[in-house]
Amino acid sequence: MVSDTTHENELRATFEALKSDGLRLAGGLNDLSQRATVYHHIFRESGGNHTFPLIAAHGALWARQWFNFGLKLGRVLSWQYAFNGETRRRQLAKLEDFANTFRNINRQVCVDVYCNFHFTRQYGEHPDAAKVVPADLLQALNLVHAANRSGTELSDDEKREVFTAHFLSEQKHIVGPTIEKAVAEFDWPLLRTVALRPVIRFAYFRRAFVFQNFANQNERIEKGLFAFDTAAELGWSNVEQALRTYDVLPESFFARPTEYFAALRETVLSSALPSPSVG
Repeated sequence: MVSDTTHENELRATFEALKSDGLRLAGGLNDLSQRATVYHHIFRESGGNHTFPLIAAHGALWARQWFNFGLKLGRVLSWQYAFNGETRRRQLAKLEDFANTFRNINRQVCVDVYCNFHFTRQYGEHPDAAKVVPADLLQALNLVHAANRSGTELSDDEKREVFTAHFLSEQKHIVGPTIEKAVAEFDWPLLRTVALRPVIRFAYFRRAFVFQNFANQNERIEKGLFAFDTAAELGWSNVEQALRTYDVLPESFFARPTEYFAALRETVLSSALPSPSVG
């Protein structure tokens, strides 16, 4: 247990250092497979007790395909402006900005997950920890760390509590406010409608589902809990192995995931910072 004499400013300095590392590891806007590797690392480091990052890894790899589809569709639909080249270029630029906002959400969530996990593993029991990490999220992650230290596995009900706490925290602090702003600024009604009705088909799903309105927070929460419940029913080892299905991560990732992440971390943290966030 960390000494109580550690001051709040020291805690915040540690948190900011982890955030800086997390930003590097999360990569640039298009580095979705790299983020999937970081997410998987946290799932493994938690002893399989922190399931949010494993499901988020599926989200990152699925999103890679969805973004490609959306941008191709946008190029096709942009021909409605065929007789006004400037308008067509402007609308395609807006579509790219809209897609980048969602990529950046994925990146910021990855940073947040990495930072909160490693910070609470070191300082979660400190009396001032709740001044740095929201109290409900702190309590959930402390449950993960306690189980990991004792070498035990949380029940699926407990894992669901942790997942829900983390999911709601991301919705409140990162996802919700960013989506609201992005939707308000994207004035291409046809593409906005398509973008807000994604067909979600994670590799471990038995069937896909369609959002009625991705901008609706209640629906995002409902679908997020569905993703958890489906994973718990299938079994976490099967959900982990289903990452192969996207055919994005190399075989070396699956053969030696710990070594693979260690090599990635060493390479990334010795390189320059990625470009600043958008939006």
